[in-house]
Amino acid sequence: MSELESLFSSVRNEFPALSQKVHGKTLRYLDSAATTLKPKAVVDRISHFYSYETSNVHRGAHYLGDVATQAFEAARQKVAEFLHAKQIEEIVFVRGTTEGVNLVAHSWGLTNLKAGDEILITEMEHHGNIVPWQMVAEKVGAQVLAAKILDNGELDLEDFKKKLSAKTKMVAFTACSNVLGTNNDMALLTKLAHEVGAKVLIDGAQIVSQSPVDVQKIDCDFFVFSAHKLFGPFGFGVLYGKKEILDQMPPYQGGGSMIAKVTVEKTTFNEVPFRFEAGTPHVEGAIGLHAAIDFMEKIGFEKIHAYEMELLKEATTKLEMIPDLKIFGTASNKGPIISFNLKGTHHSDVGQILDQEGVAVRAGHHCTQPLMARLGVPGTVRASFSVYNNREDIDALVKAVAKAREMLL
Repeated sequence: MSELESLFSSVRNEFPALSQKVHGKTLRYLDSAATTLKPKAVVDRISHFYSYETSNVHRGAHYLGDVATQAFEAARQKVAEFLHAKQIEEIVFVRGTTEGVNLVAHSWGLTNLKAGDEILITEMEHHGNIVPWQMVAEKVGAQVLAAKILDNGELDLEDFKKKLSAKTKMVAFTACSNVLGTNNDMALLTKLAHEVGAKVLIDGAQIVSQSPVDVQKIDCDFFVFSAHKLFGPFGFGVLYGKKEILDQMPPYQGGGSMIAKVTVEKTTFNEVPFRFEAGTPHVEGAIGLHAAIDFMEKIGFEKIHAYEMELLKEATTKLEMIPDLKIFGTASNKGPIISFNLKGTHHSDVGQILDQEGVAVRAGHHCTQPLMARLGVPGTVRASFSVYNNREDIDALVKAVAKAREMLL
């Protein structure tokens, strides 16, 4: 056993979910691109909050209120450091990646976009980074364009450049495709967009658990991600935005916390980030995310990346040996995600057989119907890997896929 395998064998023990059996078989969880399992450190931290620190934040005039507020804002500081934001005020807490995109689309977009403007996305985007822009574009008379991808799943950089123009006001793209695994060059795409005067939003949902992110080096205007993609709780996420841009954006929702003063006649709004955080916040979400980031940093991003690339390489090599199997997305720089189909079968049938063998994968269009249309398929089977996976998981996947082939072909 290699040094990396030894380290991540102990990491695996931090995830209680993997101790169970499904359909009488050992659970092989290969659906981390949809959501990661939660380590004991995160579960215990959230449990401790509910057991001993439950209180609303910011306005409590008592001890528990102070404790909860300190933990909530400590999480904001942790996220700012995690993303290398210039200042803590650039971190807005939201419900997840999707709400982060919607906030920018409706607050910044409705304020700054007009008829004839263009929003450039890519063919590999998740619906969460397509639909909000379409909704806003329809309201203001703007147009959504999509840069093409190459047959290997990489972004067609020439087409991306070709579609950039003085009309382009927003460029929104994924850092890592949730289907193809393709990692886009965030700094390069941001630089190209800025050269035509466009703002940039990056969907970081898949990248944050793989490698460190430095929003200042990338120079993006907005960056969004979800806590549940990196070992944290559901229903919580982060929007990073450059403060000078956030300061000019109107509130996305109205209610408590986001106000400075309210009269019957008029309301004035709070400073950022609180202007965008109406109502009672997801306090345990922030605290859980803090614990999740601590968990990852304790392991180390370099080790996480190296190990996940080992898993990706071995899984790809072994799956390619199965006759009639086609892998979608063979970019040279990709994350630990493999989407595939068995020729002559339906992805859902394959997924069901794998489930009976204890192998948990995703099967469907993965909220990327435009990408599926580009690939010429209704959906794929997707296996994705994380810190708790091992060679036995890969062998179980390969064996189950081979069995599916025998049964269906």
